[in-house]
Amino acid sequence: MGAGVSGLAAAWDLTGGAQGPSAATPRVEVIDSAARVGGCVTTTRFDGDLVDCGADGFLARRPEVVQLVKELAWDDALEPIGASGAWIYLAGHLNPLPSGLQLGVPTVDADLRQVTGLSRRARRDLWRDRHFPRSLEVGDDATIGEIVRAKLGDEIALQFVEPMIGGIQAGRIDNLSAAAVFPALLSAARRGGSLQKALASPAAATPGPTAPPATEGPAFYTLRDGVGSLPLELENRLRARGVIFSLSTPVTALRRSPTSFYGWEVDTATTTTPANAVVVATPPAAAARLTGGLHADLSALGGISSASAAMVTLSLDASQISLPPTGTGILVPLGTPFADESLMVTAITLLDRKWPHLRRDGRALVRVHVGRSDDTRFSSLSDDELLARVVVELGVLLGGCPTPRASLVVRWPNGLPQYHVGHLDLVSKARAAAAPLHLHLAGNAYDGVGIPASIGSGRRAGRDALGSLASSVS
Repeated sequence: MGAGVSGLAAAWDLTGGAQGPSAATPRVEVIDSAARVGGCVTTTRFDGDLVDCGADGFLARRPEVVQLVKELAWDDALEPIGASGAWIYLAGHLNPLPSGLQLGVPTVDADLRQVTGLSRRARRDLWRDRHFPRSLEVGDDATIGEIVRAKLGDEIALQFVEPMIGGIQAGRIDNLSAAAVFPALLSAARRGGSLQKALASPAAATPGPTAPPATEGPAFYTLRDGVGSLPLELENRLRARGVIFSLSTPVTALRRSPTSFYGWEVDTATTTTPANAVVVATPPAAAARLTGGLHADLSALGGISSASAAMVTLSLDASQISLPPTGTGILVPLGTPFADESLMVTAITLLDRKWPHLRRDGRALVRVHVGRSDDTRFSSLSDDELLARVVVELGVLLGGCPTPRASLVVRWPNGLPQYHVGHLDLVSKARAAAAPLHLHLAGNAYDGVGIPASIGSGRRAGRDALGSLASSVS
């Protein structure tokens, strides 16, 4: 249930993974209410190019996407990031983002000296952590904000860590679980000593609760036709393997089967599909609705909240806009003053710098990000109103912004699950309740919000489902 990247990845492993189908391969059906596969991982034609409507790239240090692409024998589709570095807007000025940041936590002193928007107090907090670190009692989990504020002070938390992690999760560090989002931070806090020194390892910057070891190579990849081309390629390969797709078909109920041969019946408005095992790769609210009556720990999935966000992509005349000379984007701390309120913009991605296949002479392809778990102002604006607001804010951040030659507004309501304190325990209990029932949970609500983590989550569910089928036969 669910044809996003997690559901498709589960189907890939259910049909043999890299080895392909065999005589033991089960019949697999993928059901989704949407008319197409991929969920929020999709592309659209914009200003003559295929542009992603969701994530435009993926962390290469996590191997799940690269491994899957190689299993598809699709290596030539991989494109490494074409630039490095970023900027941050502090105290009315753009500053190069210091090197050595681990999800926003500074680990190198030298570059911080050049940051104009950092107060003396923040610099003292960093010096103190290196030489006389504060002690902190931390249990099995704590918020990221609780740890960073206690060890490095409020300013570092709000001006560096919040923009970095908040940009990934669309949440607030004072609500997000360190164990689930930044486990290296929790481990460092529990060991004691300097937080900066403890996080100096590159592996510390790999987010997610089940992050595998970092790999060598580029920091990020995309695909030459956009990340949204991956689910389409998977769909084609799965159909060739005999997988049945029922799209535009909402699941209305998941019921115990009255027969002994099949354990489940999956209802839609017009069909009932029998199943021996079910991978539930839906958003958490739908998972709770469909499975919550079976066990209280499955019902608890409904308590996973989600944040909404939007992206505005602009095609601009490159000669009429002053962009930073290097780097792939700009971070904007929350609460940055604007008129009598604060900026909506949380980040800017320079798409044509980031990805070589999007470069065109005379064009700047800029993506603007808005929305957080506690900032839904954009949702009350029409697309035209949001576009106008974004152009004005870009004028503040960049010293001016021309009228866009083309624009695209994409909204993702409730698209990013929030990992609050206790998230890992909630997920562990839900999976423990589901497994004996031959139900298997997958998706960005469980193992990380990024595409690599989502694919890893789906493949795990696919393998677990195969295991449950084998055990039921034996």
